[in-house]
Amino acid sequence: MIPDRERDAERRMRAPGDEVILMGVRFDRLSRAEAHRALAGAFHKGEAWKVYIVNAHTLNLAWKDASFRRILNDADLLLNDGSGAKMASRLAGKPFPDNLVGTDLTPQLCEIGVREGIGVFLLGGLEGVAQRAGEKLKELVPGLKICGAHHGYFGKAQAMSVVDAINRSGAGILLVAFGNPLQETWIHENAASLRCDLCIGVGGLFDHLAGRLRRAPLWMRRAGIEWVHILLGQPHKWRRYLIGNPLFVARALRDRLRLSP
Repeated sequence: MIPDRERDAERRMRAPGDEVILMGVRFDRLSRAEAHRALAGAFHKGEAWKVYIVNAHTLNLAWKDASFRRILNDADLLLNDGSGAKMASRLAGKPFPDNLVGTDLTPQLCEIGVREGIGVFLLGGLEGVAQRAGEKLKELVPGLKICGAHHGYFGKAQAMSVVDAINRSGAGILLVAFGNPLQETWIHENAASLRCDLCIGVGGLFDHLAGRLRRAPLWMRRAGIEWVHILLGQPHKWRRYLIGNPLFVARALRDRLRLSP
């Protein structure tokens, strides 16, 4: 259970717009066009915005871990991903206008970056995956400048040299693909040292772009069952979906019932 006093303590300055609290996590409730404008608004501001895209699995992690919940609530922009977050927002009486899944949002952000003259750095994945993902992004977004790429398998001793490489690259957009909760934690801990405009957690996006994973067909995405496709392709994630999904529904209902007048 998430105490009301913790909810109040976690309020902070966010990008302008409507908001909704789901299971103790404060989302920016934006349409796709509004999200694009909010992301573009971070450029050339002189600080690295922390941007997280949160789905049911992320909310399950945050429900159990107060420190991770605080990290999410310290975001400058926190967006919704997937049918679980959509369901929870409907229970709260504030349905999300759009599903802002990172697989679609990231190329759209890169298109904005091209118009603004902003380059991209890719951080995460196995050796060589970020480089291949960057090449695919350049195919998808003509004119995109890839400023650099680095794998995600480095320790704390190498963290500052990675930050230095990102800063030297001149990238304005940093894509971090470590998965939850590692990517959000890394961004939270390092944003103050980064000179980019946006640090955004993108989960398994690099593996999709590099061809290591295939995305669900459009009909499955529209039906809100993309997780079935993921489970079939990555059966090691069975606990996340077969146990995590029912737990998520129960927690979302419990959260709403507790807050009902």
